[in-house]
Amino acid sequence: MRKIVLSILVENTAGVLARTSGLFSRRGYNIASLSVGETEDPSISRMTVVASGEEETLSQIVKQLMKLEDVISVHELEPEHSVCCELLLLKVDTADAEKRKEALAIAERTDAKVVDVSPENMMLRLTGEPAKLDDFIAGFSEFKILELVRTGLTGLSRS
Repeated sequence: MRKIVLSILVENTAGVLARTSGLFSRRGYNIASLSVGETEDPSISRMTVVASGEEETLSQIVKQLMKLEDVISVHELEPEHSVCCELLLLKVDTADAEKRKEALAIAERTDAKVVDVSPENMMLRLTGEPAKLDDFIAGFSEFKILELVRTGLTGLSRS
């Protein structure tokens, strides 16, 4: 089984996300990660989709995507020829002064940014490759994690 990261340019129209993701669900393909946003041209959006499967299945996904009316192009983002990352927001309980110090130390070691602080908790932001985010979360195993969200992978081909 192989994982594939697809960068899909689509027309920025109502329902394009539903039609594109619907292609995956109708054929029983799983989407491991999905992120979507406008490009430099507001009439075009870029979808980054992570899927896994057998080589034949992945090839079929690309072919089926290209048949959709709203799809402009589909490119595989190969690791050696692209830059991919995720955004993570993590809220942890830091009511205890020692926990607060420890959380700040973890943030400093990992280049995470403190984006919100209250007397009871702290919210941190980190961007990077999925493995980096996984390691960051593991660093908080001794904390009470109150909330966590990840954007999903997004990326562009290198020049």
